[in-house]
Amino acid sequence: MDMFTLMSGLQLTCIYAILAIGVSIIWSSLGMLNLAHGFTFAAAGYGAWWAATTISKSAVVVFVAGISTGALVGIVIYVAAFLYIYDKPNYPVRALIATMAVNMIGVQILMWWFGPRMKPLPKVFGFGSVKIGDVIVTYSQLGTLVCSVGVLGVLLGWLGITRRGLEIRAMMQNPEGAALVGISLRTTALWVMALSGALAGLAAVLLSQTFFVNPYAGLQPLIKGLIVALLGGLGSIGGAMVGALMVGFAEALTASHLGGQYVLMVQFTMIIIILLFRPRGIAGLLDEAREE
Repeated sequence: MDMFTLMSGLQLTCIYAILAIGVSIIWSSLGMLNLAHGFTFAAAGYGAWWAATTISKSAVVVFVAGISTGALVGIVIYVAAFLYIYDKPNYPVRALIATMAVNMIGVQILMWWFGPRMKPLPKVFGFGSVKIGDVIVTYSQLGTLVCSVGVLGVLLGWLGITRRGLEIRAMMQNPEGAALVGISLRTTALWVMALSGALAGLAAVLLSQTFFVNPYAGLQPLIKGLIVALLGGLGSIGGAMVGALMVGFAEALTASHLGGQYVLMVQFTMIIIILLFRPRGIAGLLDEAREE
């Protein structure tokens, strides 16, 4: 494997892991498959673009705007698709339809407000590069790796140390048991949706260093996030990381040796084969434990 493919695979792995962890946390704690995650991604990209064009192009402003916009959209989804329907019959189906509706309405609002033309984000990590062997690695690639690893490390530490993080973990393992010991379902759900939205916002800023922002920009990240979450096992953070590693390098190798048009074909074939042997995903033991 050449250095260019290695760096591309690592970059994609980090971004897909951030997206998939948000999907997994929502599913395991709230029992909701969030199909509006793509809209969150696109809206966060536009939030970062707006801040860069009206306030400042500094990295801090762009990152804060993208992450904040993602968190706010996550709260909107919480109100629209959880708060008033989580205790109603057939909640998972209702939530699925509600998030789909939020996604479709949100994309049309972005199209009406910003137009179909693509918007570029500033290069928050700079335009320089370093040479590793015979391959030139850009600051954007290095910045994405460092930023993603740092955020994921902080997130795992926050989930394992802080009171709010431990409440979210309790909800992920057993929502009914967490409610019985006094953990507020509504409050924890609000934090979960804001956290997953913030992660989608971070991924939007990082991925938009390579691709432009447009109203439909969240479609492919949503598909990739779902693929990674299913492959790793819905509800498993560790599984999401392993799944992101496999999907990221499968995409980098396929694009490098076969062409970009075969990427989704290879990824879906891989997930089908793995799910045939591991129906719950690579690390899907959590679901078995919850059912018992």
